[in-house]
Amino acid sequence: MSDFFSKIKSRSEAELQISKWQQNGDKVVFTNGCFDLVHRGHVEYLNKAAEKGQKLVLGLNSDASVKRLKGETRPIVDEESRAILLAAFQFIDLVVLFDEDTPYELISALQPDCLVKGADYNAEDIVGYDIVTAKGGTVETISFVEGFSTSNIVERIANELK
Repeated sequence: MSDFFSKIKSRSEAELQISKWQQNGDKVVFTNGCFDLVHRGHVEYLNKAAEKGQKLVLGLNSDASVKRLKGETRPIVDEESRAILLAAFQFIDLVVLFDEDTPYELISALQPDCLVKGADYNAEDIVGYDIVTAKGGTVETISFVEGFSTSNIVERIANELK
């Protein structure tokens, strides 16, 4: 049984690990998000992202970043708990937190071979597109599973409590 806690790395640790993987010929895929209240849609999306290469790196928004992006009531689940939960998935190889509103600086530091986001984005509009394509990498989109979103779950719970 692997120690999934060891998958959670600082930015500098992640840079070293990714460099080693790439030197060994592994294609490193990067995706990012808040992943507050992980649900089926997240799991299917992340599994599909992992299939794009040999190693999947997840950039996870910090609590402060989530709060700026989603509002004062978010995140519901703290960053450490979200990181641990996501690291437990066998198809995720590395989790690294970032505090910025976008993962641009993180992508620049990590230099992944493939960047993946949801199909609600045009590839050219995805943060980090310029970085990844400049080095010959690819940027791909993945369709979401309909009917699953954290915002919808939060709204449903709030309505049930009324």
